[in-house]
Amino acid sequence: MTPLKPKTRREFMIAATRRGLNLALLSMIPFSGCSHAEPPQENSAATNNNMTLEQIAQQKRHHGKDRFINPFAPSGKKGFSDFLKWKLFSENHFREQYADEPLNPVKIDWVPIVNYEGLSVTFINHASVLIRDAGVSILLDPVFFGLFPTFKNFTPIAFDIDTMPKPDHVLITHGHYDHLDKDTLSVFDPNTHVITPLGYDSVFSSIGMKNRTQLDWFDAFDDGKRQIILLPCNHWTMRNPIIGPNRNLWGSYLIKTASGPTIFISGDTAYFEGFKEIGERYHIDLAILSVGAYEPRWFMKQSHMNPAETVQAVKDLKAEKMFIVHWGTFRLGDEPVHVPPEEVRRELQKANMSDRLLNVNHGDTLYF
Repeated sequence: MTPLKPKTRREFMIAATRRGLNLALLSMIPFSGCSHAEPPQENSAATNNNMTLEQIAQQKRHHGKDRFINPFAPSGKKGFSDFLKWKLFSENHFREQYADEPLNPVKIDWVPIVNYEGLSVTFINHASVLIRDAGVSILLDPVFFGLFPTFKNFTPIAFDIDTMPKPDHVLITHGHYDHLDKDTLSVFDPNTHVITPLGYDSVFSSIGMKNRTQLDWFDAFDDGKRQIILLPCNHWTMRNPIIGPNRNLWGSYLIKTASGPTIFISGDTAYFEGFKEIGERYHIDLAILSVGAYEPRWFMKQSHMNPAETVQAVKDLKAEKMFIVHWGTFRLGDEPVHVPPEEVRRELQKANMSDRLLNVNHGDTLYF
């Protein structure tokens, strides 16, 4: 076999740029900093600082002319040049730990989950969670078949998907490719009910899923037994860098289950003061928080919480219990895939809040 030649700097830059475009599609580059997506001054975070989340939603401060606006975003947002600085010129302090990243195929015995009549929560992989509530299955952000070849899948699915309870509702938090995956959605019956933030018509029409409920912030789906509310969060979304970011909305979910407990699902979000208002407004029994792709901090802070901010969010939310997702499956930031739970435990210990953490790994199920 002919030995591989080392890449020239030009070849390396081209390859890195191609990988960068893949990353942009996922959520790594806050393209909301681009000029065509810049919100008008009256929608800046500083201007909205004295408004409640509900006031922002009622006044539709997150609605722009041709795209949505993150009213919690600071000025000086990152862009593609910052991404290149990160990937090509920044020191990665975690690289030596990559050899310790574990491969954990996800095996789940769905029989006891199906037979359980109360409330259960199963962490599948990445941000994919299945909630069984009195016999009804709610599947969150399913991504079962990996991402672009650029990204190694450290928690490949090792169970027969046909044995999983068929979802009655699929919830999508936002459109980044590690949360909205057409290949996975195509596995399900096209008549499956899908709940999303506003937008995404072309995505779901392309796979024949037309049974949809679209929610704006503080809108709710109510089937008479449970209520699912879309709440604001500090994030953004994009699926096509040509048309740019935020053509569709994003959000967190609050589920008032038929079984009794209330579950908060953060989705991807940077830390913001809105957690305090949510914690005052709702009693939260379980918070499922996305913690991953948070390093390097100078680049990721505007999109994702780190462990210390996650602990602050739990305080703000006044959540009785919590566990984290968005870790262990894909390395989307500098931190190794196995590091987030370790750092969250450490931060909770420092805050004397260790009793709130539920140690949930991929494939684990909580029964209430």
